[in-house]
Amino acid sequence: MATIMAATAAERAVLEEEFRWLLHDEVHAVLRQLQDILKEASLRFTLPGSGEVSPCPAHPTLACQDVNLKMPRNNQLLHFAFREDKQWKLQQIQDARNHVSQAIYLLTSRDESYQFKTGAEVLKLMDAVMLQLTRARNRLTTPATLTLPEIAASGLTRMFAPALPSDLLVNVYINLNKLCLTVYQLHALQPNSTKVRRDPCPPAAPHAHTLEWGSQRLEVSHVHKVECVVPWLNDALVYFTVSLQLCQQLKDKVSVFSSYWSYRPF
Repeated sequence: MATIMAATAAERAVLEEEFRWLLHDEVHAVLRQLQDILKEASLRFTLPGSGEVSPCPAHPTLACQDVNLKMPRNNQLLHFAFREDKQWKLQQIQDARNHVSQAIYLLTSRDESYQFKTGAEVLKLMDAVMLQLTRARNRLTTPATLTLPEIAASGLTRMFAPALPSDLLVNVYINLNKLCLTVYQLHALQPNSTKVRRDPCPPAAPHAHTLEWGSQRLEVSHVHKVECVVPWLNDALVYFTVSLQLCQQLKDKVSVFSSYWSYRPF
């Protein structure tokens, strides 16, 4: 019995030493690695040489984008582009950058001199960082659902030259690593029509969606969508995924040790 107790005490001492090393050394090594990765991710949201957040994911802004659209009902070819004196800021990009900045702030708040005393401390920090990274990723992977009146009121239609016809609505958004532009072609409903819906309008709305705009009732008759791949968005998503994996791996290691001592301090 004494031999078994001695062996158990020896194993416990080894585990305690390994846990102490994990808290004092490996945790900070992972935090440094996360900071390096997320700083690279943050640079993807910044205009070269400016230090400012890129307002749009195109290079350098959406101001240079040309669109050619063939109207199906009369085969008319429309050409329009972003006005040279305007830039359209995508809230998705700004929000994702803000979440990355918040994750970096959380990581740098525990510098090399800080000593983690419990596993619970590490788990709490990782949960907070992972929450910001998940929110950043979700802003790029889940486009906001807008109603047709919200799209009409956004002001995006007025960003083009020449001016868009009054029967067109335009929405621009990010979906994963793509910049998407959706054009909704409208036509007026007859005054006696009762076909009015106020459902949220996804980026590629069904043709049956309708809206009340001013004194008119309008229906979406056609939806045109174009996409272009933005390489740096793909880089950012990869950085988010790798960082989340590192956080989870560190959480798993800490949890294994913490289960023995219920977060015993060292």
